[in-house]
Amino acid sequence: MAAGDRYYYLASLQTPGDLGSVLPMTPAQLLASLESSRELLPLVQALFLLDDLVQREAFLAGEVGDVEPAVLSVAQARNEAPMPSCLTSPAQDETGSRSSRSIPVDDLWEAYFRHAFSVARRLDCPFLAAWVGYEVALRNHLAALRARKLGLEPADYLVASDLADENADFSSLAGEWNAASTPLDAHKTLIRARWAWVLENQAWFSFSNDELAVYAVQIMMLGQWRRISASTEQAEAAAMAS
Repeated sequence: MAAGDRYYYLASLQTPGDLGSVLPMTPAQLLASLESSRELLPLVQALFLLDDLVQREAFLAGEVGDVEPAVLSVAQARNEAPMPSCLTSPAQDETGSRSSRSIPVDDLWEAYFRHAFSVARRLDCPFLAAWVGYEVALRNHLAALRARKLGLEPADYLVASDLADENADFSSLAGEWNAASTPLDAHKTLIRARWAWVLENQAWFSFSNDELAVYAVQIMMLGQWRRISASTEQAEAAAMAS
């Protein structure tokens, strides 16, 4: 997409509201609007793939009964079909070292973050690279906390550590996350933190790949918030009926 076309495309997008607001468009609709762009489509796909993997984990754990992936097929999200090659290649860090873990999903997340980071570099998208650093740092911080609680070695559960934002401080967030009364409330705590990070690092009116990446992340988080809110309402209704 040429610079002028990107300008008009980004200017045409409806600005997302705050968390809890109506989605200006679904991930599928955003991807469909970019079908003709060899540059912007892979960028948004790399972002939405994270949410597809989150839904996949929730489905396989029995936490949800259905999935609505944007990039993966429904069969892939249900673990009924092979995953894309970008997620099945052996994970490899910047030094060329490969990783294989006893927990297969950790290798999947390692491959995902390296794929997203490679897309950020190839398409010149500093926001996506920074977002990967933040997500890796947050994921590893929480994984280390869980491991310590279980008396396990935290290092065995970290992924793509060389990509993590070394300056990220999650001490306050971790306390709030631990204090959440339900797992759904804990998820909302993390989404609010991610949303705040995006607002601090957004690139509005740059009309660059960064601006589209910010938009896609916000669409993704609005969708996550909607799903969690619906699950909370269902849980409350079930509790009242019992």
